[in-house]
Amino acid sequence: MNNYQLASRARIGVLIPSTNTGVEYDLQKFGLDGISWHPSRFLIRLKDWAQEGQRSGDDENTVFERFLELMREDMGPAIDNIMTAQITHLMLGMSAETFWGGIEGNLEFEAAIQSQIGELGMTTGAAATRDALSNFGAKKISVITPYPPIGDDNVRQYFDEIGFEVKHVVGLNCASATAIAETTIPEVIAAVKQADGDDVDAIIQCGTNLSTVDLFPTLEHWLEKPMIPINVATIWHALRASGINDKITGKGRLLEEF
Repeated sequence: MNNYQLASRARIGVLIPSTNTGVEYDLQKFGLDGISWHPSRFLIRLKDWAQEGQRSGDDENTVFERFLELMREDMGPAIDNIMTAQITHLMLGMSAETFWGGIEGNLEFEAAIQSQIGELGMTTGAAATRDALSNFGAKKISVITPYPPIGDDNVRQYFDEIGFEVKHVVGLNCASATAIAETTIPEVIAAVKQADGDDVDAIIQCGTNLSTVDLFPTLEHWLEKPMIPINVATIWHALRASGINDKITGKGRLLEEF
């Protein structure tokens, strides 16, 4: 190796909302030789959804849609920023937008970003969780989210449209973008109990600012079924899309088996 700083196997750019601390927490657990992670943050102007609801008089669903609209406006410069680092792949460290509008909305969203990054490969939360579930052969799933009801509805719509039977969507309805990261372990475990059932093949956790990388691998042994955090799914997808097939132990079955 002539230059240890310039990662020889992959330089993965990661697009992250400015309020998000969960993605980087998880990424720091994946220090792999020859691979570097390069986050680029975009400003979240509407970060306190409860406060905005009180100010505007709008309900939680309307506020969350406004949050996503502003996010779309602010993502572009952050993408331009990270492209200057000569990354080899782009991973999206946010998830709600990738499920929004079902299959049609997902394709439009991905196409808009692809037009900005050209032929560079891209990983989204929706694509990563779809591929992860397909590898496990799961058909009946439950999903845990930090979103308000409209976010849960869009997650359900996406998975319904791509052919999964969604048994439960457990929405934590967090009050703000930063409150997602403040979700406690007992709250996550309670959501898992609510999401689980004998008729559930696998459980997906959405919301990239909610880190479950330390918890879900243990819960897999307890429930004896795949537990897939969205950050783990996108990390796995970005690595495999970059031709990196290292099996990683201790972070869940997805990275150990596929």
